[in-house]
Amino acid sequence: MLGLSVNTVAAAEKAPVKELTEQQQVQLQQLQRRVEEIKSMDKSDLSRQERKELKKELKEMKDQARAVTGGGVYLSVGAIIIIILLLILIL
Repeated sequence: MLGLSVNTVAAAEKAPVKELTEQQQVQLQQLQRRVEEIKSMDKSDLSRQERKELKKELKEMKDQARAVTGGGVYLSVGAIIIIILLLILIL
């Protein structure tokens, strides 16, 4: 039987915080104000179509906020396992 152990260590370093320009900060503040406005609304009076439009607007604002702040790169557990297996096979 072949014994193989792989030790992985997560980096404790955080990515440097990206400094936002004044224009980006203003845009983020506008998005936050609109989100708070939507949260405080009484949605029980809205029609189904209006609720759909609000949901769509919130998704678009989330995408805009990610674009402004730089988003990020995420790897699934499956992708990490495949990368590790490929590294084992190559090395």
